[in-house]
Amino acid sequence: MAINKEMQMGSASISCECSHHVILFPFMSKGHTIPLLHLAHLLLRLPRVAVTVFTTPANRPFISNFLVNTTASIVDLPFPENVAGIPPGIESTDKLPSISLYVPLTRATKLMQPDFERAVQEMPRVSFLVSDGFLWWTLESATKFGFPRFVFYGTNNYFSCVSWSVGVNRTLVAGPKSDDELITVTGFPWIKVTRNDFDPIFKNPEPKGPLFELIMDQVISSSNSHGTIVNSFYDLEPVFVEHLNREAKPKAWCVGPLCLVDPPRVQLQKPTWIQWLDQKLEQGRSVLYVAFGTQAEISPEQLKEISSGLEESNVNFLWVIRNKESELGDGFEERVKDRGVILREWVDQREILLHQSIQGFLSHCGWNSVMESICAGVPILAWPMMAEQPLNARMVVEEIKVGLRVETCNGSVRGFVKKEGLEKMVKELMDVDKGEEVMKKVKEYAELANKAMEENTGSSWRSLNMLMSEISNFTPQHMTVEA
Repeated sequence: MAINKEMQMGSASISCECSHHVILFPFMSKGHTIPLLHLAHLLLRLPRVAVTVFTTPANRPFISNFLVNTTASIVDLPFPENVAGIPPGIESTDKLPSISLYVPLTRATKLMQPDFERAVQEMPRVSFLVSDGFLWWTLESATKFGFPRFVFYGTNNYFSCVSWSVGVNRTLVAGPKSDDELITVTGFPWIKVTRNDFDPIFKNPEPKGPLFELIMDQVISSSNSHGTIVNSFYDLEPVFVEHLNREAKPKAWCVGPLCLVDPPRVQLQKPTWIQWLDQKLEQGRSVLYVAFGTQAEISPEQLKEISSGLEESNVNFLWVIRNKESELGDGFEERVKDRGVILREWVDQREILLHQSIQGFLSHCGWNSVMESICAGVPILAWPMMAEQPLNARMVVEEIKVGLRVETCNGSVRGFVKKEGLEKMVKELMDVDKGEEVMKKVKEYAELANKAMEENTGSSWRSLNMLMSEISNFTPQHMTVEA
């Protein structure tokens, strides 16, 4: 494939005066991309550091907008064409007709490797690469060129510790009689999980198939990488940071919360939803923010229960939904128009969470959302949907205690939520007295999060400086690279 001219211009713009040149390669999904773009901003605040971000043409506009007024270079690599099951022009999971196509889309990224390596060969010397854990093949490229690869998964150390322990000890396949039976995690006797806290594929004593094979490629690549970049901070989960760095590899470097790197943006014209929140604040009314991310697929039956639960709770709410979930029942939006807003477009979630009227967040517990909520001092009503979210929810509710959990009708982690259960927990979270403990706790962690990101003195800043010092002493493995 031909290398894009914009890519060559981007690489040529890197100053030879820089001491470090860092490549960032996010996975093609907004939830994976945003924290690495925050990392780009953070790295550029260090002296004499150049940053190059790799992406594809369809994802470039979003990245360009995020990095406007910075010295970061952006490199486009053509996304593979004619991938089985992937409609033409689709270059990210956000645009997939179904998340079930994640495996073929992710496998297809391997076809970008020759273009990636040709681009790297034409660039100034690379100090290190930070690539998404889903892009397993980038380790091979980094090794060819003799620079270290750091892996980024966008998760936390709690998740890594629990998953590692459960995997090593085969906890899920030995012992429990049902998928909802609580199992004690080896090494962490206070933590109890169920099979339903993990991807269904791991319930099988001998998992196999395309998804499992992809996961294993990613795990092996990660374990052989130089380190892990973690969007978290030491004081949030010290036990788990220390356990990982003592018992597992590679080393984990906490450099977050990365959302705090980017200061809140000042807009000349406030969006209509911020104006609505301003009105609620003037009226002295608190608001529940509701969002379940861009990937979770919610059934029409479940959507109806959500809308009914919110309606009957009588709380004020701002609910962001996907276009494909737009059918909320006859007359619902008209009936709740005085106290509820439904949005069907991309919003600046951090701007919403920082608004003084927001007093709770009904969330799927994607890690970016958890971090943004903690940093804003907003307690969470946890409703995990997929991937690592069930374990994030356990961390939020049981470990750091900054949230409550929705009630499923059968008590299962992945159970159906009826309107009565949702209404009950929404009221509890938003009640000044009942929600007092989680509100107090999340405010404490918000303060610690801001301290962690204080320039030069915060724990995450110190961690990043130590990483850069270690890289300065890295001895590259010189290898011949074919064009």
